[in-house]
Amino acid sequence: MTATVLVVDDEPHIAEVLRAYLLRDGYDVRTSGDGNDALALARAEHPDVLILDVMLPGMSGFDLLRTLRAEGSRAAVIMLTARDDLVDRVAGLELGADDYVVKPFEPREVVARVGAMVRRIERLGGLPSPASEQVALLDLQLDLGSREARRSGEPIALTRTEFDLLAALAEQPGRVWTREQLGQRIFGEAFEAYDRTIDSHVKNVRRKLGGPAGASGYVETVRGIGYRAARPAS
Repeated sequence: MTATVLVVDDEPHIAEVLRAYLLRDGYDVRTSGDGNDALALARAEHPDVLILDVMLPGMSGFDLLRTLRAEGSRAAVIMLTARDDLVDRVAGLELGADDYVVKPFEPREVVARVGAMVRRIERLGGLPSPASEQVALLDLQLDLGSREARRSGEPIALTRTEFDLLAALAEQPGRVWTREQLGQRIFGEAFEAYDRTIDSHVKNVRRKLGGPAGASGYVETVRGIGYRAARPAS
């Protein structure tokens, strides 16, 4: 698989350096320095991975991400954020980004994150989808093959990361996962332990799913440790 990566940054030096490193690793790379142009490219070419800066002319990275997710894009998204701007990092994750990299960064770090995303896509794309690959979480049905979540037969729009998070919890319902363990499960070796990354994805899942009848939610917080799948009310 030759993955397509769209690099969106209005600083030409950053875009060109990332392009060179990604090309060297065999990726098909597109670049853009404008939010509106990047949206048109993403719609036309359906990249596998977006590397997306927050501050862009035309349309901000946040607005671009919000638009793509509203249109159903499941591309993996890595946000580029300022070193001291925690708000930007959390906002990007809450809008549906999968991961973030802090500026200034080493290009190889970004390439490693892209590689982790592409390996996830390749691994999941090769899965069969027999009926036996159904996992239940309370009143949710997760199809691990088609990667769809349904409740009462109705599909629920989840990003790739959100689905992976729910699937990990549902497959081992009695297990308590630390944030680091969930990060390694979802992102692989490129994951860096940063609590708010997993916390933000859990928050997104809770917001999208709400609570099943008679229960407080699908993901339980285990204070001081991490998360586990919610258990049926006794």
